Amino acid sequence: MLTRDAEGLYWLGRHLERTENGCRLLSEQVTTLVDRPVREINFGWRRIYGALRRRPPGPAIAVLESEDDYVLADSYTLADDVTFERWNPVSICGSFCNARENARQIRQCISGEMWTCLNQAWLRFGDERIENIWKATPESFYVDMAQALGTFTGVTETTLYRDDSWRFLMLGRLIERAQFTVALLLAHLDALRPDDAASESEWWSLLRVCRGVDAYKRRHGSGVRPAPVLELLVGDTRLPRSLCRTLDEAADTLESLAFGPGPCDEARQLARGLARRVHQPWSEEPDLVEQADRIRRSDAECRRLHEMVMAAYIEYDPDGAVIG
Repeated sequence: MLTRDAEGLYWLGRHLERTENGCRLLSEQVTTLVDRPVREINFGWRRIYGALRRRPPGPAIAVLESEDDYVLADSYTLADDVTFERWNPVSICGSFCNARENARQIRQCISGEMWTCLNQAWLRFGDERIENIWKATPESFYVDMAQALGTFTGVTETTLYRDDSWRFLMLGRLIERAQFTVALLLAHLDALRPDDAASESEWWSLLRVCRGVDAYKRRHGSGVRPAPVLELLVGDTRLPRSLCRTLDEAADTLESLAFGPGPCDEARQLARGLARRVHQPWSEEPDLVEQADRIRRSDAECRRLHEMVMAAYIEYDPDGAVIG
């Protein structure tokens, strides 16, 4: 496969996953703007910007418990920044625009049904603006867009030939998902106040963003506790978006790719080693500090995995590369 095609597919996967992650975050956040405490609204924005590793526009968000009007007005600006700001590389529409552009450049590598589905979503959501969606129920925009991306994923599953095009596309999605999961969990823990550790609403919110509510209730019942939530989202192989399952699939995908001109062995070893470390059992009764430290150790390695994949298949030195 040509390097430019591999790069386009890899980034198509990353941008689509980033768009979907943003939709889930914002869908959850805008529902807190109605009849929820100001503290909860601010917690959500701190978690969003922490997960996206981005500073909010203008002054830093302040927790003003008694100034509801300020917080609600400011939410309009923040939602615009992470949804429609085209110059923001992690905004929903910025990521979706980048995904479509990557797909346009590699149309020969994807199915015609995928291109049609992506264009239909583009025509439906590409011209939306914050002032339009804010008039009625803004959460419906994020839910509808996430559903359109889910349709695209289904079309991809049923139409894309299982060659290296499929593998690079999936690798991009999986690495983006791993990085996002780690960043989201760390942002959630960082946004908690010392007296918030037992607050249930924020932990249910985290489970909803990660699509883990039903799985959690099946395993632990209706009472939410922080340690089991993190254990589920990090180490449960049966949860589709858990960190361990994502890293397992990323390692398997890397091993199914043919050797490229760059350091492929190192990339495979890093992916498999990272997956093994995430699979290591917790202590008998882990506390939040122990769990946060373990997640934090995975952060740099998840980002390094992206760099190793780029070095192995895309940004290698064509003169000095050694295959294997």
